[in-house]
Amino acid sequence: MRELVLIFLGGGIGSVMRFSLGKWISSFHSHHFPYGTLFVNVLACFVLGTLVGVADHKQIISPNARLFWTVGFCGGFSTFSTFSSETLTLIQNGFPFSGLVYVLASLLLCLAATYLGLYLGEQIN
Repeated sequence: MRELVLIFLGGGIGSVMRFSLGKWISSFHSHHFPYGTLFVNVLACFVLGTLVGVADHKQIISPNARLFWTVGFCGGFSTFSTFSSETLTLIQNGFPFSGLVYVLASLLLCLAATYLGLYLGEQIN
């Protein structure tokens, strides 16, 4: 039961931060491209990679803290469903090239951010 509460709390905090940060970034432009979601998802992947790197290679994060941060916070902070919806919206609104760029940028940047986070997490002393 304790694990579920930790995941619930982390997910709630992550979701609120995702919404707030995504809206804030989107407020800087009026372009149809979903920069806010892309930024948040890349950041979430970096944070997750760093946490997993630290947890797996340094064992300085307790199993409960790992659940809170990885499954809870990062799970709530990132959003695949919004990414999918925004991709379809771009295509349906006549921006298929932007949709393709969004998919490719999301995939490549998120993988790179996760890898970089894992690498940096392993380097932390």
